[in-house]
Amino acid sequence: MNSPDSPVWFITGCSSGLGRALARTVLEQGWRAVVTARDADQVADVVAGHEERALALSLDVTEAEQISSAVARAQTAFGRIDVLVNNAGHGYLAAVEEGEDDEVRALFDTNVFGLVDTTKAVLPGMRARRRGHIVNMSSLGGLVGFGATGYYHATKFAVEGLSESLAAEVAPLGINVTIVEPAAFRTNWSGPSMRQSATAIDDYAPTAGARRAHTLATYGHQPGDPARAARAVIDAVTAEEPPLRLLLGKAAYDIATAKLDSLKATFDDWREVTLGADFPAERTTR
Repeated sequence: MNSPDSPVWFITGCSSGLGRALARTVLEQGWRAVVTARDADQVADVVAGHEERALALSLDVTEAEQISSAVARAQTAFGRIDVLVNNAGHGYLAAVEEGEDDEVRALFDTNVFGLVDTTKAVLPGMRARRRGHIVNMSSLGGLVGFGATGYYHATKFAVEGLSESLAAEVAPLGINVTIVEPAAFRTNWSGPSMRQSATAIDDYAPTAGARRAHTLATYGHQPGDPARAARAVIDAVTAEEPPLRLLLGKAAYDIATAKLDSLKATFDDWREVTLGADFPAERTTR
């Protein structure tokens, strides 16, 4: 039943992986969902049987007109968008020096600017209602960098910073922001959807080259379960106090907390140099 009280989720990048699992789980909850992919035919099976409360739409987040159209159709069909999940994105394998300009710009267009444009299209409705939740899919790679994925990390570090600022801006308006940071999940990220540079420089073979091979070899064997990740996202969104950040997977927790420890150790080691960079404290005279 299409209840006007059930929340409306708008999810990008649902053709596979976490987006697809999340769309299925939202519909299993009896909620309403706008399920998008670059080709709507790829998500027709997700909405099948739920047509009264699900809408399958074609959406390439790098196309501003498609974003505007999809948001307008969602609002016409359901009256509002309660939860926006910016999930569309892809990876790219290359040492920094090997990066190809066109591919890097395409990566930023999808992972960063597509997220920004979709968020800006949905925010006016959320502001008007003084409620809503924006879920931005980052990555463990938004907190920690590794060889061969520097450009991907750059997009996810951008999502992290942008989301922190957005959270500060919209919290007084009744809108929550959650940044989701998965480790390796059993999706197409390291398989069919992965792009990589055609250039391979021998000097980087032991570093970026080795990690390229390792990343591609994980496809189909990743420890993360998309269905469990989807339920974790729903738990976060429906929590009384939703988290700003949600790590997903044991590897994400272990690696992120190790990064925290490493940062603190470095900051403490260099504390005196850090504090010495300020002007000397002004002395007061009587």
